[in-house]
Amino acid sequence: MDKLANRLRRDADRIEVTVSEELERRLDASLQAATPQDEIVRRPKSGRPALFWWASSLTGIAAAAAVIVIVNIRQPQEELPPATPANIVAAVPVIDWKTESAMLTGPLQQELEDLQSDIRKAERQVREDIGL
Repeated sequence: MDKLANRLRRDADRIEVTVSEELERRLDASLQAATPQDEIVRRPKSGRPALFWWASSLTGIAAAAAVIVIVNIRQPQEELPPATPANIVAAVPVIDWKTESAMLTGPLQQELEDLQSDIRKAERQVREDIGL
């Protein structure tokens, strides 16, 4: 992991970023123009009466109840067969997983090979230590 971390650090050190004076001024002006949250003037709440909210809530509830009743009346009740393991397994669809291996980039592939080599060495060492 240290090799990969070192390579990534070297790559990051090679990145050079410069900000033009114009962009710097625009960023400073934008930061100066921003106001803290508690200084923002809050809009006054709408003056709708409480009766409006009650009426709209009751209308929504009545509409939902009507839809539920209509849907339940129109659908005939059909008897379901008893749930047995054979029925349950037959009802589960088979998923055809289409997978393919990911292509690793060069440094990651090398790191993977290094880790696998380290695991093999550690396994050999453990086998020698326990006498296998």
